[in-house]
Amino acid sequence: MMAYLYYTLIGIGLYFISDWLLDRIENAYGRRFQYRGLVFFIIIMVLALITSQTVNLFSSILG
Repeated sequence: MMAYLYYTLIGIGLYFISDWLLDRIENAYGRRFQYRGLVFFIIIMVLALITSQTVNLFSSILG
């Protein structure tokens, strides 16, 4: 049951981190991207895959 809570909190965190990263990338680029939603989706997808693999690794190590 706690796994649902962990993944929910991780998902909320990933949303805010992805939004922050997208803003940083757009600031470096100098303007907003035309396909901002697609770039956001790619960022959050990559972070979610990395995070889920990390959680699975730690859960198998810790038991």
